[in-house]
Amino acid sequence: MRMRKLGGTGIQVSEIGLGCEHLQWKDEGLIRDVIHAALDGGVNILDVFMSEREVRSNIGKALKGRRNQVILQGHLGSCWLDGQHRRSNDPALTVENFEDFMTRLGTDYVDLALLHHVDTDENLDAMVNGGPLEYGLKLKKAGAIRFIGMSSHNPAVALRAVEEGVVDMLMFSINPAFDLLGDHSKSGQLVPGSEGTGDIHAERKKLYETCEARGVGITVMKAFGSGMLLGEKTSPLGKAMTVNQLIRYALNRPAVASVLVGMQTVREVEEALAYESAADEACDYADVLSGALTGTAEGRCMYCNHCLPCPAMLDIAQINKYLDLALLGSGATDTLKDHYLSLAHHAGECLGCGSCETLCPFGVSIVERMQTARDLFGK
Repeated sequence: MRMRKLGGTGIQVSEIGLGCEHLQWKDEGLIRDVIHAALDGGVNILDVFMSEREVRSNIGKALKGRRNQVILQGHLGSCWLDGQHRRSNDPALTVENFEDFMTRLGTDYVDLALLHHVDTDENLDAMVNGGPLEYGLKLKKAGAIRFIGMSSHNPAVALRAVEEGVVDMLMFSINPAFDLLGDHSKSGQLVPGSEGTGDIHAERKKLYETCEARGVGITVMKAFGSGMLLGEKTSPLGKAMTVNQLIRYALNRPAVASVLVGMQTVREVEEALAYESAADEACDYADVLSGALTGTAEGRCMYCNHCLPCPAMLDIAQINKYLDLALLGSGATDTLKDHYLSLAHHAGECLGCGSCETLCPFGVSIVERMQTARDLFGK
């Protein structure tokens, strides 16, 4: 496993890391197997943003006796309240949930503590002014946190945090669709750059270059677009890319130190780690990104559940996943319908309030999609 320095922190991280998001709701044995396979393969950085208690406990059990092998990335403001995940700037909730995080993961320190899901200037102001940042800096001074970071999907807000010196490092969503086809970038004929990467949106390009210049290392989320870029039918690029190509693309951005892959089976760990021995030609993405690309990454669900909390207690990400499987596959098969109906709450219970849409980082028309799921699955 090749290692990279995470900017000015000086921490050496594996260029492939483990994003633990998709381990939520998996059983203890599977979580242990996935984490051990990753660590045995040379992975040394894990991101755990989830606030749900059981998955935290199971990750802690998997790390027992191996904490010293791991650069642990946790989140300030990722909270569990009334049976749902929510982002919160409330100081008391932040303290309660971060203390819970450290207890369940069996650690008395966190290497990288991130201000969680900061996508607007208002979010950033709330985090900085008497919010989670104050608590994080207190823990950093006490040695319980090594470095402060931030997770974001918005290049303008992330750039502001970097330029104002708020963060030591950044977790950011990077893939070709977001860089080339986001709602801010222009569609049409791409002009290949020196690496064949195309016409990257100016705000994103400035963010990456500023991070590089200021020594703010980046860990990458959503490198595969939650899998949408791996299939021709689902990719907004209109072309499928491979795991190797997408990892190489993200690692080629300035300041990037590690790509945190959401692996939920040992097989997926093996597929991601195969990048380390892959031939250069298997990782080259220039031909895929050349030519006219006219799609958009806006409005595509990433199944991240940042849209929560839902007043109707819907698992919006899972409903959207079943909906996409039906629309892009063979329809609402009996097996798929059974999985959908096994959910505690269904799309027909949607109140249409739109609170989820105000929280979604990707502009998904969630209320409309809930109506489609209700009509498709009959409930």
